Amino acid sequence: MALRFIGIDPETQQQGSPTVWVDAENKELVFQGWKASAALKEECAQKTAPGHATEIPDHEDVVRFPARMIPILREACDAAEQAGLL
Repeated sequence: MALRFIGIDPETQQQGSPTVWVDAENKELVFQGWKASAALKEECAQKTAPGHATEIPDHEDVVRFPARMIPILREACDAAEQAGLL
């Protein structure tokens, strides 16, 4: 897997910070974020697209990012597009 580092929470200290990478080989964006609380997961599960499963499967999870990372998320999307992942 060839991950391309895109960015990290600009207000990070030393450890455990939301981070974004692009994986060109697997055509994916990779995220490290804060774990969602049980209440947030439940709310997400309740607000899904019509006809979509209403529970989060065991092989998936919800992660949170601070709004200050929006420019980094945009950069990751641009990098994925420029790499021809779409």
